[in-house]
Parts: sequence; C-alpha cells; structure tokens
Amino acid sequence: MALTKDNEDLVRVGRGTPMGGLMREYWIPALKSTELEAGGSPVRLLLLGEKLVAFREPSGAVGVMDSRCPHRGVSLFMGRVEEGGLRCVYHGWKFSAEGKCVDMPSVRPEDEFKNSVRVARYPVKEMAGVVWVYMGTRKVLPELPRLEVLNLPENEVDVICLQRKSNWLQNLEGEIDTSHFNFLHVGGLHADEVPDDHPLKYTAQVAPQYLVKETALGTCYAAQVPAEEDHTYTRFAHFLFPFWALIPQADIAQNILARAWVPMDDEHTMMFFFRWTGSKAKRLDTPLKSGSPMPGVTLTDMKYKENTTDWYGRWQPLGDESNDWLIDRDLQKVGRVFSGIYGIHAQDQAMTDSMGPIIDHGLEQLAPTDLMIVRTRRRILKALRAHEANGTLPPGVDEADQYFTPRSGYYLTPKSVDWETAYEQRIEGLVR
Repeated sequence: MALTKDNEDLVRVGRGTPMGGLMREYWIPALKSTELEAGGSPVRLLLLGEKLVAFREPSGAVGVMDSRCPHRGVSLFMGRVEEGGLRCVYHGWKFSAEGKCVDMPSVRPEDEFKNSVRVARYPVKEMAGVVWVYMGTRKVLPELPRLEVLNLPENEVDVICLQRKSNWLQNLEGEIDTSHFNFLHVGGLHADEVPDDHPLKYTAQVAPQYLVKETALGTCYAAQVPAEEDHTYTRFAHFLFPFWALIPQADIAQNILARAWVPMDDEHTMMFFFRWTGSKAKRLDTPLKSGSPMPGVTLTDMKYKENTTDWYGRWQPLGDESNDWLIDRDLQKVGRVFSGIYGIHAQDQAMTDSMGPIIDHGLEQLAPTDLMIVRTRRRILKALRAHEANGTLPPGVDEADQYFTPRSGYYLTPKSVDWETAYEQRIEGLVR
C-alpha cells in the first residue's frame, strides 16, 4: 500500500530519515535502569531502527553502543562485561563505555593500533530510574527534559514499560484521542452506577466539545461536557515534542505523570509511563456504588510475556494478535465490558496494534472529535519540514525548563470562564 510522503516522513525513524533526524535532537528513554545489572549480561537494544547493546560495568558505568564489533562485525551482545568495558569474545578486543578500544590482546604490541579504533557509541544519562540516550550529533548536549514527574524524588516515581507492535505515531495518537474512552474503556458503564465523587461520573456524555490549540512545546486539548450548576467538566491533555503525552488520568491537582512513545523501529514502539506514586486522587478503577469492581477497568495489572534476549523480547504484553488480544466474547456480548478485553492498557493495545504496523492515513474518515490528532500531525510536520530544510531545532530541545509546567487532568470550572483561562487558573500554584 503506497503511503503519502507526509505519512512516510512522519512514521519512518531510521538514520537519514526526516523524523529520525528530528527525534535524534532529543534525549530518548531507552530502558529501565534495573534492566542493566552491574557486571551482568549485555542487553540488545533497538532504538530508532538502530541495533545497539547496553551494559553496566561492575563499577556501575553504563555503555550504549553499536551491536557490531568494529573488528569483524561480530555481535557484541555475546561479549563479556568487565571492569572498564565490554570485551568481544571473538578476538578479545575490549571497548570502554565511551567506545574506545582499550585492549587488543590478539595483536602483537608492536603492531597494536587500539588508539585508532572505536565502536560507535552514544552518550547516556540516568534519571528517574531510566537510562536515557542521546543519538544526535551535537558536541554540546541538550539538557534532559524537566518534566514535572521526572523532577520528583526517584522513590516517588513508578516507571512502567510496554511494547507495542505498531508505529510510534499511532500510539501517540491513541493517547490524545480522548473520545474513545467512553466507549472502549467504560462503554458498559451507566452514570447512575458511580458515586458522585467518582472520576467517571461524567462519562455518560459520550460526545464532548473539543477545543485545541498549539503550544510552545506541541499541542493541547480540552474536552468539555456540561456539569451541574452552570459548571463545565473538562479533560485537559498535552502532546509535547517529540513523543510525550500528558493524559487526563486523574484530578489535575494530583495528576503528575508523562508517557513517552519511543520508536524502537518503524513498526515497534516502547511506552515509558512515568507516574507519581504519591497521588491521592481517586482512581479510575474505584469501585461502583454497589461496591463491585469497575467492570473491565484496571490501570496497573499488566500481564507480560516472559522477557527474552532477542531484539523484540522486552516488555511484550501477554495479549496480541495471535490470541485475539485475549478478548472474551461473552463479556462483550452481555455488554458489561464493552470491548470484551480486560484492562485499559490491553484495550488500547488491541485497538492500536489491530490497525497494522503502519496505518495509511489516506484511508481515514476523520471526525470533529479527531481535531487534536489533525492539529498534532500538522504541528509535527511543520517542525519536521523546518528541521529538514535548514536545521531549525524543533520545540523544546534547548528549552528543557519549559517541560516543567504543563499538567493534564480533569476538573470542574464555571461555564462563564473560557477554557484557556480555566486551565491556567487550575494549574496556578499546583506544579511542585
């Protein structure tokens, strides 16, 4: 199926592609710090279409480098992690975390040329329990993004990873498409079943008004429905360059989180979900008035396949196309779980992956409720074309501090207050 140039340029992330070039301007979450044991085995790492290996020396230093030994192209995944670097088991050449060849034992001392041999490697940093990689070309590195959740004490931040078998943009667009929530996730729920203070009280109104605008770092939306006593219920969310989504999962006063949709390659994506564990907000899976569990809604019950060491072996969900994403047709038939799939992440996964690895946008029949998706595509394309044409840095690369203030969530405001003012009033004084 032929894709348009815009579609191709948005989804292809390999080295030399327009989107690949834009993404490489930023620090990228690569893997959880706990995945690298000090002195343990190397890990295969697929990032922006590049096959890399990651390892942690016994001292704790982390290296991320090309998976191929520059001597004969042997996989360094087979190598030995030692103090001071990673040693290829083919001829014993050893490479430091900085990519320098520090030992060449198979070559006589008088013939040795280790000082002129390097393996391609990338700068790394660790923050919020994650190893971050910079894959760009700048000698003066940008700062890590100062997202609010990333600046909390590390013991107050939980990190969840999940792999999806679809393109990064499809997954991002699933995050910023809030209109599906009232069907896919809670389509079997009736408003009179939930307590008055439940976060899902207003979900019976399935067709909100959408208001969207561009921001300094991306785009944002407000999805609004009428509430009691001349008030409006709003769900507010952000897209932040290059792949971040701040979603309205709780009351905005307590909703400190961020999700990154990191391209492994053109057809596989790794989600990094950073969330504040100290939130006191009522959860979406809070029980019904009857005390019964919220049907089909769970946020943290992630079911994974056992990790393997292959390129796609990390953080794979148990449900996939081979088992119909664990759909239960009986649950679906009686209408209690609208989709027949249990769990919010699993439901989203099924929808996004069932589109295929790369959807052709030319097949879509978009509605007014897709305004955030349309505006976000345009926003990304605008930045991509400027970067491609003259190297204009995309939003946020050199403005790490700007990431600190955006907040997502839901809230009530008087109808008389316009949506932009209402948001600014709600977040004033909230950001920690």
